[in-house]
Amino acid sequence: MPAARPRAPRGGDAAATAKPPSRVRMSSAQRREQLIAIGRQLFAERGFDATSIEEVAARAKVSKPVVYEHFGGKEGLYAVVVDREVRALLDRVTTALTAGHPRELLEQAALALLDYIEGETDGFRVLVREAPVMSGSGNFMSVLNDVAHQVEHILGAEFKSRGYDPKLAELYSQALVGMVALTGRWWLEVRKPRKDTVAAHLVNLAWNGLSHLEAKPSMITRRR
Repeated sequence: MPAARPRAPRGGDAAATAKPPSRVRMSSAQRREQLIAIGRQLFAERGFDATSIEEVAARAKVSKPVVYEHFGGKEGLYAVVVDREVRALLDRVTTALTAGHPRELLEQAALALLDYIEGETDGFRVLVREAPVMSGSGNFMSVLNDVAHQVEHILGAEFKSRGYDPKLAELYSQALVGMVALTGRWWLEVRKPRKDTVAAHLVNLAWNGLSHLEAKPSMITRRR
C-alpha cells in the first residue's frame, strides 16, 4: 500500500503549534529609566526606610541583582531619584524668572514651586521626606536654599533701592521661600483654593509686608 501523505494541520492545530511571540528585551538604558521611575514612585509612597530592593525588583519584574547592577543598592537608586528632582525643581524656578519687576519675579517663583508640586507630586513627596541617615543626597532643604539664593538677588536689589541693609536680603529670602514651601506642602493635600489664587495670596502677604518694612525693626516687648 502506498504510504499515507502527512495531513496538513488545520487552523486550530497551527495556532496550537505556533510559538508565542518573544518579549522584547529592554536596553540597559531603558531598564535603568524603568527602575528610576519605580523607585521614585515607591520612595514617594513609603519613604526610603520602608522601600526595599525586593519590591523595586518585583515591580520591574526583574531579579534583585539587576537593580544592584545599575545602582549598587537602595541608597544609589535614592540618590539618583533625588538628584533628578532637585535639578527639575531648580530648572523650573530658574526658567520662570523672566520678569523685570520684583513683585512679578516673586509671583513667578511662587507659581513655579506650586507648578512643580502639582505636576510632579511624587517627586515633591520624595524631596520633602527625610533623607536616609548618612546620605549625601540633596533634600528639600538644600533645594530651598538654592532657590532662596536666587530670590536673595531679587530682594538685595530691592532693599538697596529702598535704603535698607542689603545684607539682610538673605534672611528675608529664606523666610519667603520657607513660607511658600510650607504652604505648598499644605496645598498638596487640600488642593484648594486654585494654584494661581494661592500664589497671589502668598505674594500679597510678602509684597505688602515688604513695602512697609521698618528700616531697623525691633521687638515690641523690648521697646517697653
